Amino acid sequence: MTVPGSLNVDAWVERFGGPGGPERYRRYTLSSITFLALFEAGLWAFWLATSDAGGRWLALVAALGAAHVAVHALLARAALRHYLGAAPRPDPLVGLYTAITLAMVGLGCALLADGRIAGNDLESYLLWLLMFYADPPALALAPRASVVLVPAVAVVTIAGATVAGLSGRPLVLVAGASLLLVPFMAVTLRASGGGVHLIERLVAARETQARLAVAEERLRFGRDLHDVLGRNLAVVALKSELAAQLARRGREEAVEQMEEVQRIARESQREIRAVVRGYRTADLHTELVGARSVLEAAGIDCRIEDGPAARLPTEVQSALGWVVREGTTNVLRHASGASHCELSVRATPAGPAVLVMENDGAGAGPAAGGAGLPGLRERLAELDGALSTERRPGGVFRLTASIPWEASA
Repeated sequence: MTVPGSLNVDAWVERFGGPGGPERYRRYTLSSITFLALFEAGLWAFWLATSDAGGRWLALVAALGAAHVAVHALLARAALRHYLGAAPRPDPLVGLYTAITLAMVGLGCALLADGRIAGNDLESYLLWLLMFYADPPALALAPRASVVLVPAVAVVTIAGATVAGLSGRPLVLVAGASLLLVPFMAVTLRASGGGVHLIERLVAARETQARLAVAEERLRFGRDLHDVLGRNLAVVALKSELAAQLARRGREEAVEQMEEVQRIARESQREIRAVVRGYRTADLHTELVGARSVLEAAGIDCRIEDGPAARLPTEVQSALGWVVREGTTNVLRHASGASHCELSVRATPAGPAVLVMENDGAGAGPAAGGAGLPGLRERLAELDGALSTERRPGGVFRLTASIPWEASA
């Protein structure tokens, strides 16, 4: 059963669920910060267009406003990088931003005291100034420091406006709106930074979990092989030694012992096949992480998007995991000169699960042969799936596997 709108939800899950998701969300947050700065620029342009302060004073407001917008954008981006631990705290930009804000406050109050603007003009002027000022320091500074600095600037602004002659309804609106909008804007940007940080930590935890799963699977595989081969090989060694001794004495029991060795060897083959069969049902996400580790160790940059992988049925994951293994092997063996590889998994309830693997090492030679790809086609055919290969411009080789699946109701 498909819930209305679920395709859109699936698309967002795929978009932000894979290893490329945090980078997308970070770009989205940075774009939002840039939009706020552009929105502030638009408000100042509107204020300048509707003000009667005079050409020289308007030019000064325009210059300070442009500087405020520019430093706003720079500080917000620097603050986000600092919040994520990628840059030092931007104290100089915080100081510059505060100085420009207070300079604009002083200029607006002077214009009101000189009678060049009315109280209503200063009301919007100060309200916008305080609202946009609150954003970057809240993310750039520690919570205690920002809780002191931002309200202090607001108090100084309201006090200066009162001294300059702002009173009545405009003063009440500036003070009241500051109590609501300044904390709201500060918390909003800090929450956005917290969202980026949370997503990055979740993806890091997911990758750690996948690495642990790979290590656990290797330990299980090694333990099972030890249990199977260690016991049986010990028995084979003992019975072979006994058979040799009996043969030297001319005893017929030597034949029985060698037949027993033969039986144990065949039993060991069956047990090893069972162990390997269990190893071959690895999780798709684990296979993708392993592929990236191997390719990057070979000097090939690898990008993976696997948002819907965890939602696929076990048999689909297993089959696609085989595609990842064989595709990775082909890149290492045949894609000479490859520097980049991309793997992506796409799946919606209305369509098949599709895995696409591309690398830029196809060159101009013939496509790689061998039994690997035909074997994959046979494996996918058991699930009504298909496998295709394609050479694309720029020496790009694309491997595409698709398998029909149904989402759980």
